[in-house]
Amino acid sequence: MSIESHSGVSRNQFILLVFITLFWGVNWPIMKMAVTHYPPMTFRGLSILFGLGTIAIYFKTAGISFHVPRKEWGTVLRLGLLNMAVWHVLLMVALPHLNSGRASVIGYTMPVFSALWGASLYKQKFAKAHFIYIALALLGILLLLSTEFTSLSGAPLAAILLLGATATWALGTQQLRRTKTDLHILTIAFWMTVITAFAILPFSVGLERQNWAMPSVPVLLAILYNGVLIFGFCHTAWAYIARTLSPVASSVSISLIPVLGLLSGAFFLKEQLYWQDGLAIILIGTAVLGTIKPEKIPPLVPNS
Repeated sequence: MSIESHSGVSRNQFILLVFITLFWGVNWPIMKMAVTHYPPMTFRGLSILFGLGTIAIYFKTAGISFHVPRKEWGTVLRLGLLNMAVWHVLLMVALPHLNSGRASVIGYTMPVFSALWGASLYKQKFAKAHFIYIALALLGILLLLSTEFTSLSGAPLAAILLLGATATWALGTQQLRRTKTDLHILTIAFWMTVITAFAILPFSVGLERQNWAMPSVPVLLAILYNGVLIFGFCHTAWAYIARTLSPVASSVSISLIPVLGLLSGAFFLKEQLYWQDGLAIILIGTAVLGTIKPEKIPPLVPNS
């Protein structure tokens, strides 16, 4: 089998993917609401603090070690910057200027970038069907973006920054799977989150300190949602998924997140939907189902 072949998604992986998709998808309008009424970097920083507390409590109950040997810190720093720090800093710069649903679509072009990184840097060999599924997901994403070209033209820098963040996250996903380390994956996830907190802090203090205030109840609920469910659960669960599924399967399997982001944005923020959105849902759904199913392995033929 090629490097990209896999035996399908286990029951536990499937359950994690369902919750990751649900929590991350609904979070886009939640984040948009929060950064519209509260300093974005400060919002993210407070969310990370609650997330670290959630992970720490789980570590204590599960007996997982926080310890990172000195020789592993370079690996953890590299993975933290690529997988989380760059993504969250640039996301908080871009999101206030973009429609939440379409921002989620830009963010989840990640599978396409992941495939490009894999082919260019790691000489990845794909099963033929995976090219089709990636193409379907890309076509769906282009359809979702097609109705927003006019609005995106009003904030081109924001869109470019978010695409750059997405490409960086895709590279981080490739490296997270390929890095050889004896560290527990949740230990890596915890320290990646700490690194992200330190990346966010200078922007919050340097740019937003004069706007610090007690968050309103909706913003506080958004902070708690992001802290407990996004940083406490989704990022740690995603680290496990990225390590245990093939890069294509793990990447394309979350392509339903922008679909949910679009639908929840339309429901909660009254963002307009178009016929292209419905067709995109079909294309992306087909790509997801095709990518996460196990490859058929031809039976061994006995020597005659």
